Amino acid sequence: MKNILAPALFVLAGLAAATPASAQADFGSCLSGLRAQAAAKGISGQAFDVATRGLTPDLTILDLMNNQPEFKTAIWDYLSALVDEERVQDGRTAMRQWGQALASAEARFGVDRHAIAGVWGVESNFGKDIGGRPLIQSLSTLVCYAPRRNDYFKGELMATLKIVQDGDINPANLRGSWAGAFGHTQFMPSTFQRLAVDGDGDGHRDVMTSVPDAVHSTANFLKKAGWVNGLPWGYEVRLPSNFNASLAGRKNKKPLATWAAMGVRRVDGRPLSGSYAAGIITPAGVNGPAFIVTKNFDAVYSYNAAESYGLAIALLGDRLKGLPGIQTAWPTDDPPLSRAQRRELQQLLTARGYDVGEPDGKIGAKTREAIKDVERRIGLEPRGRPGGKVLEALRG
Repeated sequence: MKNILAPALFVLAGLAAATPASAQADFGSCLSGLRAQAAAKGISGQAFDVATRGLTPDLTILDLMNNQPEFKTAIWDYLSALVDEERVQDGRTAMRQWGQALASAEARFGVDRHAIAGVWGVESNFGKDIGGRPLIQSLSTLVCYAPRRNDYFKGELMATLKIVQDGDINPANLRGSWAGAFGHTQFMPSTFQRLAVDGDGDGHRDVMTSVPDAVHSTANFLKKAGWVNGLPWGYEVRLPSNFNASLAGRKNKKPLATWAAMGVRRVDGRPLSGSYAAGIITPAGVNGPAFIVTKNFDAVYSYNAAESYGLAIALLGDRLKGLPGIQTAWPTDDPPLSRAQRRELQQLLTARGYDVGEPDGKIGAKTREAIKDVERRIGLEPRGRPGGKVLEALRG
């Protein structure tokens, strides 16, 4: 056991951020209290001690917890960065490379391979952005310093320690997001324990390094979440001018015939057809794009409990099928930017003397401060938003 856990200990100790003595003392006390709770979950004292010895908290995680993009970013900005041409092309390449694994996952669980790939693309950019934070460090920090969701993160920490103790995954590879999600499709540790499966036949469930394991596990998740084989997740619709906004909502499902009688049509004008029930979501209000959504959208939604997130997966899956993107314009006069356009924006900011770091398309604090300065100069409210008006001003 010591040999299994040692690589994780080395990684965690080497990457731990320096913290004030008082914070470290509090952290040590918190870990001591967790040791007995871990034992009650079947985690040996030796395993706990090796995994946490020398561990320090990463307090930068607390800021990340309070700035989740699914809940703070305008829907058009969120989707523009997640479902752009670059990701669609990357996804088609990934689906060709791993076509057999995706096809076998679809056959095994009855889940559309494009939906599986949609999760993969949104969660980790097809394995390119898996995340590099050591899980035990991240989750212990959240348990000890985020009381609002203490019980939740404690459960995830215990599940992570169990994964390490059981030898499911090389502990040196257990890195992920600030919240503890890991692997190609970003499973939380407790979800891994319940739903991860062996997809490549090697006897292990390794969603970190095995794409077949990751896509089969994701298909299993969606199936258990209620995915119905052959049912569409939904599609874009056109609402009548007198549509009652209070009827919108993922949970307010009605037979398609009922929506059709109200004047709802597909976005291309064709009538609704089908015998299933569906809801209608309007992520930017009734004056923006609207979508019929079925039980399969609910299954995708359950992966992260955010409609914007579920819509990103569904739309990316459609694009990977060769279907068009959103047809209705967003209700904004300042169009959103793709990742390529965001990189261009950063390059233009750098050329004008702003320090924004590497032009990677990720909008961090330095880029936002530079954008605010540009917004002030062109008469916009300084929000730090990477929009079309700022890009055009910089191009000019």
